[in-house]
Amino acid sequence: MQRQLVFELPNDLKCIEEAVEFVVSRCSTCEEVARKLRVNFRVCLSEALANAMIYGNGRDPSKRVRVEVVLYTGSLTARVTDEGDGFDPTRVQDPCTPCNRMKVGGRGLHLMRNLMDEVRYNDRGNSVTLVLNLPQSDGLSREASA
Repeated sequence: MQRQLVFELPNDLKCIEEAVEFVVSRCSTCEEVARKLRVNFRVCLSEALANAMIYGNGRDPSKRVRVEVVLYTGSLTARVTDEGDGFDPTRVQDPCTPCNRMKVGGRGLHLMRNLMDEVRYNDRGNSVTLVLNLPQSDGLSREASA
């Protein structure tokens, strides 16, 4: 079974919390799923949205961020796409190495890589796909497909 949510946000950081809550509220309430959603997914989706708005769209209020969430049996996938030029994620330095600990940048990507089961970028570098493996559940609530 597959269920899907697709929506766009204005390039406004104030929208992130409400968007993340919207997605999480549409997901299953199974205890193990809820725990992964509360921590892993919520943190990573927030980071992806903030990165898209701040770095990808350069805080330009005329640009938008597209969010696509699909819940398959056993996994939750979220794609966040901005209207920016993109970047090369392999060039972002590891913020945990001693020489980078005091530098700004890279912490959100580090969190995503460590809290999600899979993180992929498109070739352009303006879209990130986050994959979280979940125990089999009914998935998104019925309201999400309405």
